[in-house]
Formats: sequence, C-alpha cells, structure tokens
Amino acid sequence: MRLPILLALLVALATPGPVQAGDPLPFERGSWMKLRAAHAGRPTIVHFWGLTCGPCLVELPNWGKLAAERKDLTLVLLAADPLPQPPEQIATTLERAGLADAESWSFTDRFYERLRYEIDPTWSGELPRTAMIARDGTVTVLRGVADLSRVRAWLDEQARRVSTTSTPTVR
Repeated sequence: MRLPILLALLVALATPGPVQAGDPLPFERGSWMKLRAAHAGRPTIVHFWGLTCGPCLVELPNWGKLAAERKDLTLVLLAADPLPQPPEQIATTLERAGLADAESWSFTDRFYERLRYEIDPTWSGELPRTAMIARDGTVTVLRGVADLSRVRAWLDEQARRVSTTSTPTVR
C-alpha cells in the first residue's frame, strides 16, 4: 500500500507545475517548428541565451533597450542552458532586463543536444547566439554577443523590403 503512494508522490514532485504568467514556454521536441510556423512570413529575431552564460546576462539589458526603441522588432528569447533552469528565475532575469513582455521559451529536455540539433545541426551550443529570420525564411546567424547596430540595419532592410513590395506601380 505504501509503494503506490510513494510512487504517486515521486511522480507529482517530478512533474513540472503549471506555467505561470511571465514564465517561459517549455521548449521541447517539435517546438522549433511550432515557433517558426507561428512567426512565418514576418521578420523575427530569436535570441538564444542562458542563465549560466555571463555574456548573455550582460547583453540582455541591451536587448531590452532595443525592444523599447524598435516597435517593429519581433523578439523571441530562448533560454538554452544545458540543464533546465527554474522558470521563475528566467522570468525574473528577463523582467530586470526590460524584456518581461517578450515571447520567451526555455529548454526543458535534459537531452538538450537534440533540441540544439533540431534548431541547427551545425550549432554546438555556444551562447549567446542570435538567429534573424527574414520574411522568406532565410536565417542569418550572429554568434556571440550581437552587434545591435547590425540587428538595426537588418530590421531597416526588412522594413524597406515591405515598403518596396507594397507600393503600387503607377503607369
């Protein structure tokens, strides 16, 4: 009689609780395709970072400033630590960086290599990393701390492409 109760207790403790408002979405197998499909057809920047990455933590407030400055920025943050981190700690870190309203995900699979491979088979896990995904699905990857002037230039180029394709031709 005690064994079933003990097993039920262990399962309950091992099962993550419900996602709270502000907590990152769980990034698991298939999430990359879902994320790409949800943002298909619009320029999106996916920034990979981690709580265990010093340069990432220094860089996050700069992303917060950019997000406040550029309303045309669709920013998705993905906490890609090798081991899953507490969702509330991720949410608190993003809030401090001015990114509480940004779409946020977090690796939840302990076999994180599988998740990395799903995103990019050539990615060996270094952080920070930024993927700029154009309207047509073309991906430009920035390795290391992102040069935000390059990100701004990319956003400007994406905006120019929209204005040149949506302007009617007068004959």
